[in-house]
Amino acid sequence: MAKVNVLVVDDAPFIRDLVKKALRSYFPGLQIEEATNGRKAQQLLSRASFDLILCDWEMPEMSGLELLEWFRAQPDKDKVPFVMVTSRGDKDNVVQAIQAGVSDYVGKPFTNEQLIAKVKKALHRAGKLADFQQRSATTSGGMAKDSVSALMGGRPAEASPSKAAAPGSGAATGSMAALTAGRAASPPPAAAAAKPAAPPAAAVKGSQSVSGQAQLRVAGEQFACVVKTLSLRDALVVVRRGERLPQVFESGVLDLEQDGDKSVARINGYIHAVVAMEPKVDCEWLKVTVKFVDQDPEKMQYLSRLIASGTAQSHYSPSA
Repeated sequence: MAKVNVLVVDDAPFIRDLVKKALRSYFPGLQIEEATNGRKAQQLLSRASFDLILCDWEMPEMSGLELLEWFRAQPDKDKVPFVMVTSRGDKDNVVQAIQAGVSDYVGKPFTNEQLIAKVKKALHRAGKLADFQQRSATTSGGMAKDSVSALMGGRPAEASPSKAAAPGSGAATGSMAALTAGRAASPPPAAAAAKPAAPPAAAVKGSQSVSGQAQLRVAGEQFACVVKTLSLRDALVVVRRGERLPQVFESGVLDLEQDGDKSVARINGYIHAVVAMEPKVDCEWLKVTVKFVDQDPEKMQYLSRLIASGTAQSHYSPSA
């Protein structure tokens, strides 16, 4: 019986592990290979066939878009599902991806439910979901049957919040409806421009001055925040408590803007620590440490420029 093979491409080990864990939890028996950048993925795709590709956009050596363009130019590769998993949800990026032949789009940060919904749809379009069902039933017995039954009918897709990437509803591969669902993962201009209210003076007493506007996005919610410290490894930001608290080890994206050219770096990371700024259970302000997982040299250079400009412009305060 044919195996169902998936290639996961991302330069961040933490993101690859998140994707693999989600896939293996919902699709036991799925064969997963991984590549740390587009160039290594190209080598794998030249030697082996895959039924689905989940690929980041911003990577060293070869970007996800460049890999997609190369892949679609290969013989008999126009129908293989190629899904972008990235924080790039701007209109121009979406159009570029459509023109290059992308099949669908998952915006970072994402929930397991959002990722699995996209994977199920992609495998169904490729005619591989039934193969996986048969293989799971054979290799895992009744437990796998229950799992596949849940995937096909027993687990209704959760409605995605308006601020998170929602599964696309279009049936055609590469349709605008499917792709633009990921656009909501990037903060709208109004939200990005909004400035959070300053934390109470008592809350920041003894801390460095809060300066530097940013957006912290986790699956289902986004927080306007101010940057207290910034390094190439992590950032300490102050956020106002929302409908839910950021969770430790939850993946997220920190959008940082440089005043000089208004460019934005979307740094992938995870929540390393959450600390209340006041000694009470209903504390309004939180200090959140975001550990970066990106290894893209361009993003590291961008961070270096932000850190260097912080001293001159008093915009960002580099950590010691």
